Amino acid sequence: MPDSSTGSTGSTARPSRRAVLAATAGVTTALAAGGTALAAAGPSAHDDKRLRALISRMTLEEKVGQLFVMRVYGHSATDPDQADIDANLKEIGVRTAAELLTRYRVGGIIYFAWAHNTRSPHQIADLSNGIQKASLGLDRGLPVLISTDQEHGIVARVGEPATLFPGAMAVGAGYGREALPQNGGGGRRAGGSRSDARALGRIAGRELRALGIRQNYSPVADVNVDPANPVIGVRSFGADPRAVADLVVAEVEGYESSRVASTAKHFPGHGDTITDSHAELPYIHHTREEWERLDAPPFRAAIGAGIDSIMTAHIVVPALDASEDPATLSRPILTGILREELGYDGVVVTDSLGMEGVRTKYGDDRVPVLALKAGVDQLLNPPSLDVAWNAVLNAVRDGELTESRLDESILRVLRLKARLGLFEDPYVSHAGVDRTVGTRAHLAAADRIAERTTTLLVNEGGLLPLSRRRQPRLLVVGADPASPSGTTGPPTGVLADALTGLGFTATALSTGTAPSAATVAKAVAAARDADAVVVGTYNVGATSSQKTLVEQLLATGKPVVAVAIRNPYDVAHLPGVAACLATYSWTDVELRAAARVIAGTVDPRGTLPVPVQRADDPATVLYPVGHGLTY
Repeated sequence: MPDSSTGSTGSTARPSRRAVLAATAGVTTALAAGGTALAAAGPSAHDDKRLRALISRMTLEEKVGQLFVMRVYGHSATDPDQADIDANLKEIGVRTAAELLTRYRVGGIIYFAWAHNTRSPHQIADLSNGIQKASLGLDRGLPVLISTDQEHGIVARVGEPATLFPGAMAVGAGYGREALPQNGGGGRRAGGSRSDARALGRIAGRELRALGIRQNYSPVADVNVDPANPVIGVRSFGADPRAVADLVVAEVEGYESSRVASTAKHFPGHGDTITDSHAELPYIHHTREEWERLDAPPFRAAIGAGIDSIMTAHIVVPALDASEDPATLSRPILTGILREELGYDGVVVTDSLGMEGVRTKYGDDRVPVLALKAGVDQLLNPPSLDVAWNAVLNAVRDGELTESRLDESILRVLRLKARLGLFEDPYVSHAGVDRTVGTRAHLAAADRIAERTTTLLVNEGGLLPLSRRRQPRLLVVGADPASPSGTTGPPTGVLADALTGLGFTATALSTGTAPSAATVAKAVAAARDADAVVVGTYNVGATSSQKTLVEQLLATGKPVVAVAIRNPYDVAHLPGVAACLATYSWTDVELRAAARVIAGTVDPRGTLPVPVQRADDPATVLYPVGHGLTY
């Protein structure tokens, strides 16, 4: 059985709306009237009184459930594929999302592509409606806050035909009118385009809301000051705290205008580490003064802009907490600094509790309890919900946590649900999806933004733009990393197709991120029949065989254009190339923009949002923040 029926008008049924109104006992009218103004002004005492009345009617078990945001496998809330039923039984002990809500009363559900939640726009809308129907059909049922990680760029859970934008570092490289020098002089000023960041948030928010997703774990507010950072990197707007803060605020404003909750992450700042918190527990060795100068500004700015939620980082910052507990479990950081010093009273959500960074020091039964004691409101995706849920329940029964402490967090979560209109109407429709998701206007906006982000780092002898006279033959080789949701195929193929559409005769040859000697030889042989070679590079290091590939292609005497499809730092390891572009990601929208720059149909206008150091002398800057050539 499908989650909801579809009539001839193409809109999904809106089941059990009366249940929403009955369950909220009069909250709807007062809170819906506040709209976005409530988000800016904060809840009134009258609104809080009604929400507290809801909380007072909850059982302890229901209260515990409201604190969790959980994954669940399947495209449907009630009728997922058998493989997803099996995965749910193995990991959660339930068959479906509906059973998850019945058993644990979770307050939120997070969507992932790998969990088969995001196959198509209509399917996502039906899943969202099915989840809401299942929750609101329970005694004292409440609407569910559905979330996802839609950062764009290399992290996107909802793919095409939804609109996919360039990622954060690309936006940080972007060019807009507000990035022009204030004194009217020549040149360009670094800092990205605030208007583009705002447009991204507005359009992305509208599309997520149309799908029933009301909370997005974006933007990334980390300041990426370490080129070797394995987990943030191009997910950050850049290395300048002020520029990052400006772009965070702009994107937050865009999401707010669409009534979708944005989330600044990862507090207190994950931008200076060489350790991935998915696999280990990173240490950040900034002094308190360095933290105030480098890491804090984007979070301060987000709070000032009325950010709805802030996500914690599984990192240790000894200067902020001498106990060396991860920030997610640190009361000095979350309550002492975030709540008391920065004055934040919105929702605090953990990063995934399945990450090793938060599981290193304490067991899975202690982590959720310690997170709540530290000041967290939402517990995201624990590895075992049963262990985590019972741990919190027992902590209250044993007196380690008080029920009033749970009530504080539940009130913040319910305030957020109210501001987002979930008490007013949690359902979406196919008609709304069709009006909003992946529209021609939205896709055109993404293309325009991407064109302003492509950064020309090197152009010796004016190699670019390549001439299109007589349909020159291009060989497109390079890395084809695992594709995020914003891609329709391997990067070499996407780039070759785009160049062919612009008047070249382009052939794609995937050589991978670690080409063997035989693969390099094959590429060199193919290059002999080409007029020029375009090579996509991905995280080139000192010992990378991608360097060998580029060097041997250069030795053929054919013009070589390098396109750094992830980190702009690749250029430091490619001293022989005559032309190099940075796209900051390998999604379709960025690769198409790079093709237009190579062909000269648009001028490159991006500027580096991070410095690029010399490969042989990291203390020396090769290309500073703000570097970017044009035609």
